Amino acid sequence: MQIIRVLLLSAVLVSCSNETKENPLTIYTSRQPQLIEPLLEEYKEKTGIEVRLLSGKAPQLMERILVEGERTEADIFMTVDAGVLWQAAEKGIFESVNSDVLNTNIPQHLRDPDGKWFGLSKRARTIVYSSDDVSKDDLTSYEDLANPMWNKKLCLRTSTKVYNRSLIASMIDSIGYEETKMIVKGWVNNLATEVFSSDTQVLKAVSAGQCAVTIVNTYYLARLAEDPTYANLRLHWANQNDRGTHVNISGAGVTKFSKNKSEAIKLIEWLSSSDAQETYAGANKEYPVMDGIKVGATLKSWGVFKEDLISVEKLGSMQKEAVLLAQEASYK
Repeated sequence: MQIIRVLLLSAVLVSCSNETKENPLTIYTSRQPQLIEPLLEEYKEKTGIEVRLLSGKAPQLMERILVEGERTEADIFMTVDAGVLWQAAEKGIFESVNSDVLNTNIPQHLRDPDGKWFGLSKRARTIVYSSDDVSKDDLTSYEDLANPMWNKKLCLRTSTKVYNRSLIASMIDSIGYEETKMIVKGWVNNLATEVFSSDTQVLKAVSAGQCAVTIVNTYYLARLAEDPTYANLRLHWANQNDRGTHVNISGAGVTKFSKNKSEAIKLIEWLSSSDAQETYAGANKEYPVMDGIKVGATLKSWGVFKEDLISVEKLGSMQKEAVLLAQEASYK
């Protein structure tokens, strides 16, 4: 009888072990599903672990995780911009992770100092101009776009987008609040039209001659690169003579409510690996966080650039200052 009990108990343990291995991971993400699904399919092929996505806007997803609490299915929260990741950490959504793999693969300035979230791709935000109207020799820095020579020639995306808030935060850190406010006021004075709701709209306006120069994330330009309609768009790496071009991230962290923390960590570790980084860069036209990773032809054609090495965690913590400055400078 005792032997039978042992055999039954062993069978239950084996069954539970198999269920744990086959139990899917769930990612709540503000990223477009088609951008990360190829990676997750590759992960499933390698490990047998299914990964499910629940996509939506970052603020709503964060609120959902908090409302669901221990009942949430979210193992990982994945989003874009250090500002949003910082907010999630402040709300208590993430579990601190101490991973030698992640600490090795991801540079220190691209991850949370307490291991709550990790950058998985870099997003450079720099100057793009129309070759019909502008010479590359006319361009230097973000600050220079406040020069009156760009009057009625500048287009910008709205300051309510977190990408521009983080850019402003990086400028505050570098040149101070008051000087940054003067620069942003100069941008506003130089606008050719009202601000736009997306980087793609801004690029199309520059290409069509509505304005001559703008500031965008490079992957938006890369997505238009093969369309001859936009052949007049050119990239300029900003601030190469001082702090470097502004860089932000997309990233992820393990939720404190996850029922599969060890597997969630393994997935984020894999996303930081060289194989996944190459796939990430190719599919999304973003820059890998690891050095030495192969990038696509368009990114390669733009060459290497000096990047601003400010800690992206600091960009997040300075969001309120950036919002206030934009309001004071009348940057809508």
